[in-house]
Amino acid sequence: MSVQGALFEHSQRRDLGAGAWLDVRSSWVDDDMLFSELLAAVPWRAERRQMYDRVLDVPRLCSFHDLTAGPAPHPALTRLRRRLNDIYAGELGEPFTSAGLCLYRDGSDSVAWHGDTVGRSSTEDTMVAIVSLGATRVFALRPRGGGPSLRLPQHHGDLLVMGGSCQRTWEHAVPKTALPKGPRISIQFRPRDVR
Repeated sequence: MSVQGALFEHSQRRDLGAGAWLDVRSSWVDDDMLFSELLAAVPWRAERRQMYDRVLDVPRLCSFHDLTAGPAPHPALTRLRRRLNDIYAGELGEPFTSAGLCLYRDGSDSVAWHGDTVGRSSTEDTMVAIVSLGATRVFALRPRGGGPSLRLPQHHGDLLVMGGSCQRTWEHAVPKTALPKGPRISIQFRPRDVR
């Protein structure tokens, strides 16, 4: 697996206002085999979640790993985490400690609007780094409480980092699409107590 070193020195940071920001690094991971390797190595599981008055299937497969508690299901997760910590831990004030993986099997798999704030206070800033592998999907962001949304296509190997107040002041989603889409894996690196 090759991580594009030059892209660490140059990223496109977008100020979202109110202390929120977004870094986008295109083609950050340069490994065409990593998608199929993770597909085979990761222990994927289906989840169910309470939604209002019903328990529904989560429309994607998931796998969560505390990278400080034991080996990752693939060594690339440890290498990616180490490199992200080299870049962002100083700004974050703590290291990334976990990798959550989601397998979007086709365009009907999705994740609804949310912010990754579980385990943190309502005033605490944090950071989430997402690596996309496989088919291109739209990553959508919108301000909490309303306002114009952003729709960012995430291609194979792209890195997207949400920082500052982004998890508190913005929501993000991967919407369903009727377009034919192949499978996509997203890897979300988070610090302690963020899900």
